[in-house]
Amino acid sequence: MTKSYEFNWQKHVPDFLQEGAVFDRLDEDPFVFESSCLFKVDEFGFFLTWKSEGKEGQVLECSLINSVRVGAVPKDPKILSSLEAAGKNEADLEGCIICVCSGPDLVNLSFMYMVADNADTAKKWLEGLKSVIHNFKANNVCPMTCLKKHWMRLSFLTNVNGKIPVRGITRTFGSGKTEKGIFQALKELGLPSGKNDEIDHSMFTFDVFYALTQKICPRTDIEELFKKINGDKTDYLTVDQLVSFLNENQRDPRLNEILFPFYDPKRVMQIIEKYERDEDLKKKGRMSSDGFCRYLMSDENAPVFLDRLDMCQDMDQPLAHYFISSSHNTYLTGRQFGGKSSVEMYRQVLLSGCRCVELDCWDGKGEDQEPIITHGKAMCTDILFKDVIQAIKETAFVTSEYPVILSFENHCSKPQQYKMAKYCEDIFGELLLKQPLEGFPIEPARPLPSPNDLKRKILIKNKRLKPEVEQKQLESFKRHMEAGEMSVQGGDDENEEDMENADSKEVNSDMKTRNTSEEPSEQDTQENSVKKDKIPDDEITEISEATEADVTDLSEASDLDNKKKGGDAPEDADAEQQLIASYKYEGATTNIHPYLSAMVNYAQPVKFQSFEIAEEKNIHHNMSSFNESVGLGYLKTNAIEFVNYNKRQMSRIYPKGGRVDSSNYMPQIFWNAGCQMVSLNFQTPDLAMQLNQGKFEYNGACGYLQKPDFMRRSDRMFDPFSETPVDGVIAATCSVQVFSGQFLSDKKIGTYVEVDMYGLPTDTIRKEFRTRMVMNNGLNPAYNEEPFVFRKVILPDLAVLRIAVYDDNNKLIGQRILPLDGLQAGYRHISLRNEGNKPLSLPTVFCNIVLKTYVPDGFGAIVDALSDPKKFLSIAEKRADQMRALGIETSDIADVPNESSKNDKKGKVNQVKANVTPQTSSDMGQTSTATQNNSSETKKDSALVNQVTIEDLKQMKSYVKLIKKQQKELNALKKRHAKDHNAMQKSHCTQVDKMVAQHDKEKFTLEKLLEKAIKKRGENNCSELKKETAIKVENLTTDHKAKVKDIVAQHTKEWSEMINSHSTEEQEMKDAHVTQQCEHLKKLLSSVQEQQTMQLKLVHERQSKEMKANQAKTSMENSKAISQDKSIKNKAERERRVRELNSSNTKKFLEERKRLAMKHSKELEQLQKSQREQLEKLEKFNEQLLKSHHANSQSQGQGHAADAEAGGGDGPQTSNSSVTTPSSN
Repeated sequence: MTKSYEFNWQKHVPDFLQEGAVFDRLDEDPFVFESSCLFKVDEFGFFLTWKSEGKEGQVLECSLINSVRVGAVPKDPKILSSLEAAGKNEADLEGCIICVCSGPDLVNLSFMYMVADNADTAKKWLEGLKSVIHNFKANNVCPMTCLKKHWMRLSFLTNVNGKIPVRGITRTFGSGKTEKGIFQALKELGLPSGKNDEIDHSMFTFDVFYALTQKICPRTDIEELFKKINGDKTDYLTVDQLVSFLNENQRDPRLNEILFPFYDPKRVMQIIEKYERDEDLKKKGRMSSDGFCRYLMSDENAPVFLDRLDMCQDMDQPLAHYFISSSHNTYLTGRQFGGKSSVEMYRQVLLSGCRCVELDCWDGKGEDQEPIITHGKAMCTDILFKDVIQAIKETAFVTSEYPVILSFENHCSKPQQYKMAKYCEDIFGELLLKQPLEGFPIEPARPLPSPNDLKRKILIKNKRLKPEVEQKQLESFKRHMEAGEMSVQGGDDENEEDMENADSKEVNSDMKTRNTSEEPSEQDTQENSVKKDKIPDDEITEISEATEADVTDLSEASDLDNKKKGGDAPEDADAEQQLIASYKYEGATTNIHPYLSAMVNYAQPVKFQSFEIAEEKNIHHNMSSFNESVGLGYLKTNAIEFVNYNKRQMSRIYPKGGRVDSSNYMPQIFWNAGCQMVSLNFQTPDLAMQLNQGKFEYNGACGYLQKPDFMRRSDRMFDPFSETPVDGVIAATCSVQVFSGQFLSDKKIGTYVEVDMYGLPTDTIRKEFRTRMVMNNGLNPAYNEEPFVFRKVILPDLAVLRIAVYDDNNKLIGQRILPLDGLQAGYRHISLRNEGNKPLSLPTVFCNIVLKTYVPDGFGAIVDALSDPKKFLSIAEKRADQMRALGIETSDIADVPNESSKNDKKGKVNQVKANVTPQTSSDMGQTSTATQNNSSETKKDSALVNQVTIEDLKQMKSYVKLIKKQQKELNALKKRHAKDHNAMQKSHCTQVDKMVAQHDKEKFTLEKLLEKAIKKRGENNCSELKKETAIKVENLTTDHKAKVKDIVAQHTKEWSEMINSHSTEEQEMKDAHVTQQCEHLKKLLSSVQEQQTMQLKLVHERQSKEMKANQAKTSMENSKAISQDKSIKNKAERERRVRELNSSNTKKFLEERKRLAMKHSKELEQLQKSQREQLEKLEKFNEQLLKSHHANSQSQGQGHAADAEAGGGDGPQTSNSSVTTPSSN
């Protein structure tokens, strides 16, 4: 059950304050003296009231009281004479005067003095009043309490008779209402209603006053809401109707259900019991419209989580992890040029919660040589440094116990610097942090202490000497002090010059190497003018706060304060312009007294060089100051680095020098970067200060706000210009519908309401949302506007909502700053503040605030399905429900396999896509659909890049042609070899035949000669001749055989040589052919793979081109849909939606292209892998082919050699057989 939050805003008001005491009262300007006034404080601490005999009652609202303190004895003779007439002598006034300072802002102050009869009463009342004022929580009371407060005010503003004048009431409701109507309302309530009548206190109860407000300012807006809830059927709301209204309208749906439970009937009954006045309805558990109105105007319907007003953040983080409320030129009450300086400003600024103030210190010109605070040579008045230090001590920790940082802009000489240090030491005492805390040494990489560690401590931010230089000068100074010499000089100038000269060469050369491109600081631009007793630059740290550009900007101001040195104005505007033109800013001194330097610890200013150098050094206690222009420059170029810098160490931003009117820059842009000290001119209650005061009102108004998680953690990256949701942060949608205003003005004027959002640049929406002007009604204008929708707030932690009401002259009536992370959803009354962030008594704006998680276009159905799955039952479950209507129970239905599960899943996906994707959607529907439509083409494309086998290569035309060519070459070779074979065989046969013929011829000749001899001599006489002839024939035959043998051996050799030659030639050709085949296969594979790669790339190019075309089409259609969306009525909103759409599309399209590129890369990688495998297979095949070929070649070669040895192969075999041996006869 939702618990009721008890808003304990009320401070205890001591009884003696309620009972009252008699004081004399006086005002200085104009002079008013009133003796014997009875002063009281009401039980709620709303008002300080007083009334004297025979005079009207007066009130001073406690929320407007800035401070109370002991008043000094007046010197004015006129005042003293008035006091003496009242019986108070000057000698008796010491300690009897209370000074009450009040005002609507920090500058326009009034001082009232309460003079007690004795010092004890004054002291008692002083402490009592201090305990009552500065009640920041009381600034957030509900409208009902504000009505009660105003009723009390009217009750205190009595006439001389102690009664309430009717005229005072009519002034409250004067806007848009005639006095006649008000008199009639008073008459109806049974009250005196004449113009000059008066009402007795006993008659003018709060219930009567509330009834009067309802008559004069009827809440028709709440009545309409009441009827909307109950359907205009009854004059009451039931418990169920209230439960539904509270859970659906008054509760932020983003809240955790355990920490923030839903409303239930029990809780609603408690609400009815508390706010319903009709006892009969209360008993029946019903609420009337009056009870409903009272509830909506109660603390339970505050526009913010009221617990955020208490200390609610972790204060144990390093100092750099907090935004720190900071002031610039704190001493000024107005313009930067010719303005007035005031000690009072330090009091007011610190009491408002500021934790960093600036002291612009200069040498005093009087005989006392007291250091002063003023704005350089800008003709501003002077105040004493010691007075400021005293004021700071008195007010530093009144409203906050957390550390105060004094930012010294030090232009003083060493003697006066020593005075400054002594004043700080003597006046602050234990409050001044002179030494680093134990556990937090001043060392690199050591984090700063936390606000809790530094509670009730004052830190000095001033240039500091290098440790070794500081120690040396401090020891020298102490020796001189002990010797009684140069008691405040801080060292021997001569020795210091020697030290400087000794080091200057090294220092200067070192500084030359540090060439930075950063814009020079105030001190840097004026550095050359400060020559006296200067210490080398690397021995001190800090930059002062102006730039060369700032100095020239001074001459560009068009309207200047006519004050000069106490308020004297130049004779005319031209003279004033000449004074501004001749103004020369003098940089802060670089010659630091060691005594003052030793007091600087955790806020050591250094000249900013670069983010990279700062990160390398990693010195957390070093900080730098940037004027707004330089800061914006770094944001423009190094936004992420700036954020990271601010995670580690502090930065201070201050207004540029051209703001002579003390106007302020927009602080939000620097909060977005995590800058801790965004210093503003507190004397100017402009928009920037309203944002600042509204922001720092939370966390107990202690002046410290913890930065969001991603701005503190080193492992997170944050871009303050991001247009997409930050990791870990849920973007929000905020809608504000303005219904009406109440008691906006007592004048008969026109009004309108403006609603702005400030945050990251992409979240900031200004001057776009405003209601219509309602004329002649400042009392209860009804705007009834359509909701102003801040559709996408990507960083709610940094965003603030500003609701401002303006009159028909565009003058601000009231405003309110509401941080989005503390905003409550529902129908709420927004109580307004003035421009100085002080609460206005009655003015409110009634709004309906809707907060929810941002859902991009097109994902609404998915979110609805997740949040309410019952509405998105499966088809099967729906069918089962339909069967149940026919009397068929679930148990009657058998479980069967779902054969179309895949189709069902596809159907579900398509159904969800159809539900999710409206025409204005920028999702992936169109581009992904186009991809799906091309899936068949993709399959074709993938088929074209399949693996190619060796057999496929062998079947290729060029390879087949090569084989045919090689066969033809081999056949030609064999034919030529056969021809050579035949020719040699024929030649050999011819030679043998010739030898046989010659042998036969010679043998025949011998035989013929023997035959003739026998015939001639007779056979008996030729026996010897026969023997001789036989011997000759035998010798001839033997000789013939030898010749034949020789010729055959020669022929065999020739034949073998020819066979070997032919075999070698054939083998060489075959070797060459096999090599050609391998190379050709490899070449073919390479060509095929190149074609595959080229083809795949063409496919990829086509797919990319199609995707880009589809994306462009989607973008154009979405933009067109937005331009035609009639629900978007604002041009700026339309442009923002288009910009957001383009940003979303760009991100999504890049992701799609990235995915497609990865897919293409993977496909190409797979193809290349496949091609490498193919090449490896081919190389193995070629290697195997060559091995096989060589093995075959060797076996064939051996066969040919054997054939040749066996007899010449195909050579002639008839030679020997043809040789016959002669017979013995």
